[in-house]
Amino acid sequence: MKSAGVMIVTGGGRGIGAATARLAAKKGYAVCVNYLRDRSAAESVVHEIRNAEGRAVAVAGDVALEKDVVHLFQECDRSFGPPTALVNNAGVVERQSRVEAMDADRLQRMFATNVIGAFLCAREAIKRMSTKHSGKGGAIVNISSAAARLGSPGEYVDYAASKGAIDTMTVGLAKELAAEGIRVNCVRPGFVHTGIHAAGGEPDRIERLRNGIPMKRGGEPEEVARAVLWLLSDEASYSTGAILDVTGGR
Repeated sequence: MKSAGVMIVTGGGRGIGAATARLAAKKGYAVCVNYLRDRSAAESVVHEIRNAEGRAVAVAGDVALEKDVVHLFQECDRSFGPPTALVNNAGVVERQSRVEAMDADRLQRMFATNVIGAFLCAREAIKRMSTKHSGKGGAIVNISSAAARLGSPGEYVDYAASKGAIDTMTVGLAKELAAEGIRVNCVRPGFVHTGIHAAGGEPDRIERLRNGIPMKRGGEPEEVARAVLWLLSDEASYSTGAILDVTGGR
């Protein structure tokens, strides 16, 4: 199979990130699967890709820490060469809460990973991709959330706000880099069957809310991954600054 390039997927050990890594490898990408703590999950994804004759490596790192982001990109450089695609997928959610019960530590954790982490990863990608820096171009896809539109009142207003920042980052960065060979787009998933709901304290959250989804079901990680890979592909060559909802109509 012809190489499609080199991809970094942050938070690539589980959920949407893992589905994206698997699909990217099938399409010919060499994939750096970033993970925070669950080494076995990330290595399982890598093992699956390698068994299918793909190329992948697992790289530990907290995207909220600048030194870890620098290390992640350096490891990618060493393993496969500079990335041509970045999927800013890593994100955290805290327990469901109203705003008056949120402390500063929670907010700092949320924005450090969901916003600052995305900026740091984009920065390192730009240094390698931009024609301004002698790069050959590339593409970035940020993973936002329908929560950015809906606000998640009574549950995750802080998470929704962090994803609203990702929407704005996508638009601004796309315009900033459009003449430098880098496209920047965004996928905004709705209720998807991943572990994020359990992390928020309600594993069956989708079942409670499914009647409010026009398609009457939650999405699968693979359905989001297909949107991500399309935006990274040449089929989306004239798309930048786009925000694509994958929400079942919600």
